[in-house]
Amino acid sequence: MDLGLRGKVAVVTGASRGIGRAIALALGAEGCGVAITARGTEALERVATEIRDAGGSALAVPGDLTLPGSVERLIARAVETFGGLDIVVNNLGGSAPANKPFMETEPKDWRGVVALNLYPAIEASRLAVPHFRERGGGCIVMISSIYGREAGGYAGYNAVKSSLNSLAKSLSRELAPDNVRVNAIAPGSILFPGGGWERRRQADPEGIADFVKREIPPGRFGRPEEVADVVAFVCSARAGWVNGACIPVDGSQGRSNI
Repeated sequence: MDLGLRGKVAVVTGASRGIGRAIALALGAEGCGVAITARGTEALERVATEIRDAGGSALAVPGDLTLPGSVERLIARAVETFGGLDIVVNNLGGSAPANKPFMETEPKDWRGVVALNLYPAIEASRLAVPHFRERGGGCIVMISSIYGREAGGYAGYNAVKSSLNSLAKSLSRELAPDNVRVNAIAPGSILFPGGGWERRRQADPEGIADFVKREIPPGRFGRPEEVADVVAFVCSARAGWVNGACIPVDGSQGRSNI
């Protein structure tokens, strides 16, 4: 299926590994010019090289999006390099700043998890909209989690991922008259090199094997590419009537009825 993404310009945050890397590769393979960002310069450049080696166009913009001015720089570089902007995938995130029980989570931890997960998505989306309007429309995707759709994980992570889902719904209604679609993708437990689940499995192989058997009906972790394929479809005109949705990609791991 031709998704009709050739010639589009996409920004993908948190793109040096895992789900972000897979999304960048998928959009590059569909013919998008892809601007990618992450803190690790070497890993980010490797992903850009992968995209180019596969025949795509890529721009690596290393940076810490929690720092003032970094999101503005990313969007400006993407527009300057590729001539416009059509897609923003807000993938940057993680639980590390607040990966502890609620009563052990200090104010600085809450600020950290919000700064990592929510603020960059707000800023990138806000800065993208004027460029979308110039192009006649655009698409924003929030990478949240099944633990933003239902209870699970620590409170800090659950709260910010729920916020991303709510942000996607609110923006979808506000920006629809501009032909801008906004959706959330909610992955389940995804395994990739250097990721949290790999570290947990190395530390406790029997415990994680029991978790997979108990919590994930197909009996395996998901793969980043399985999330990326859904993202690429949602970014395309083939998903033109998908707006304001939160789509789980979890192998039926989640237990929400909606």
